[in-house]
Formats: sequence, structure tokens, C-alpha cells
Amino acid sequence: MRAEPRSRVLVTGGTGFIGRRLVRSLVEAGTEVTVLDQRPFPDTGVPSVIGDICDESVLTRAVKPGTDAIFHLAAITSVVKSIDDPAGTYQTNVAATAGLLELARTTGVKAFLLASTNAVIGNVGEAVISERSPMRPISPYGATKAAGEVLLNSYTAVYGMAGCAMRFSNVYGPGMESKDSFIPRLMRAARDGKGVQVRGDGSMLRDVVHVDDVVAGILAAWRAGHTGPVILGSGQSVSVNDMVDAARSVTGAALPVEHVPVGPGEMPAVLLDVSVARGLGYSPVHDLKSGLATVWPEFSGAQEGE
Repeated sequence: MRAEPRSRVLVTGGTGFIGRRLVRSLVEAGTEVTVLDQRPFPDTGVPSVIGDICDESVLTRAVKPGTDAIFHLAAITSVVKSIDDPAGTYQTNVAATAGLLELARTTGVKAFLLASTNAVIGNVGEAVISERSPMRPISPYGATKAAGEVLLNSYTAVYGMAGCAMRFSNVYGPGMESKDSFIPRLMRAARDGKGVQVRGDGSMLRDVVHVDDVVAGILAAWRAGHTGPVILGSGQSVSVNDMVDAARSVTGAALPVEHVPVGPGEMPAVLLDVSVARGLGYSPVHDLKSGLATVWPEFSGAQEGE
């Protein structure tokens, strides 16, 4: 089911890092958007339903008849938090997703796009990950996202809903000043004149993708009516050392490195095949340096953050 120009959509997690950029892109395209999150969307012109997605009454208020598509971004996304609280992660990432899918079915929602992750695949060494790679998650977070994908697939198969599981790689960009992933840590260290810890020798490969590229990929998948998983990454993996060097170039900071031991279960490489997404019209525009240049100003104080 391809997207219509004047669709009515719900974005869960719409005030989050990716959600804010997605909502603004949808609104700019003329889409009628409602946000479901635990805090209101910054633009008061966008209607918000405030509450926890684990609360069935909140979901019922958010999913109205006439909703064409749901972009389900709300989730616990921290691997560490999922390890500390696997039961709570299940409730948020699986049980709430099941409830939202059932409301989508009973209200006639045509398309359901689930924010997922390449962590559903697990550790494949240095093999290239594609949509055909078997799911063998190695963390509660990855397992809950895999469960969400399986649920979505069943609703697609039985009820004819266009279900798309969007497997994000490591997303970065403006609006992540409060996050604790590696790129924000690099930016804070550059701002404060400090160094960074790097696990192992820094040769581990990661696929990092700019948030605006991810949003473009989400919209491409929706507009194409794509059903099934789709990997949204840059398709160009870089080493941790590459990230440090790019941050030095963009910020002008020395960024001394302290090497620390590699943690258990650390993947040596994340190599992604994004050809399915490219077939939908996805075309990432940011390389690492141009992407970091959009992040640095809000850490350095050169502009207000998103």
C-alpha cells in the first residue's frame, strides 16, 4: 500500500532524537501527524498524545480510525538497560508493540513501520549483513526487536497490513547532545579539551549513518509501500579510529586516546548491505566528516541544538 500525499499518520516516540526529524519532514511534506510520546512535541501545532506506550488506554487515544500509517519508534533502545531490566524491556518493546499492532488491525491502519536494528542479527564476525541474514540476537534488546519483527510479519501475512521493519545502524546527527554513544562522547571530549576511551586497538568497524539520511530512508520505504525488513545504514563502515580522526579534523581538538579492554560480546565488525533500501530510492548523502560537521555546532555552542 503506497503512501498517499495527504496521509494521516501516528509517530510513536516522535519527540525523540530520530522522531523529531521524522515528524518535521512529514509535516513539511503536508502529512497530518499525531505524536505519541511521554512529553509533547516541541511544535505546539503538532498534536501530541502524552503517555506511556505500555498503557493500553494511551494507545487507544492515539490510534484513531482513519490513521493511514504508524511509525513505531518508541522503545527502550539501550543494550545495557535491556541487560539490567530484560522484563521491562520486553514490556515496552514487545508487549506494547503487540498491543499497537492489534489496534492498527482493528482500526484499519494500512501500513506499520517498526524501528528495528541490525542487532537482531547478532555477531556474524566480518560477514556482510543483509535482510536475508538469519536473526540470532545476543542481547535482550536485540531479542525484543526480533520478536517485534516476527509479530509484524505475522500481521502482514494474515491481515494484509504493509509491515516494514526498518533496521537502523548507529544513527548520529543534530539533536543527540544528551546521548552517551561514541560520537556524542567524542564531541563532548573535544569541547572540554579531554580525551576518549577506545576499546581495543580501535580497528573495530561500525556503520554510522546520519539521522537525516535515516529519515529519508524511512520515508522512501513508506512511500514505496515496502513490506519486510530493510536495512538503513550508510553502507560504508568505518573504524573507531576513523571516527576519532574525523572528529579531530572537524573540531580541531587533539582528542588523546586511552585504549581499554574490549568488552564481552563486542562485534569485530558491522558491515551492511543497503542495496534493498537503495532499490527503494534511498541514497545517503553524508559521509563521516560532513555528518560530524552538522553535530559539532550544538556541542561547541555555535548554535542551539535541535
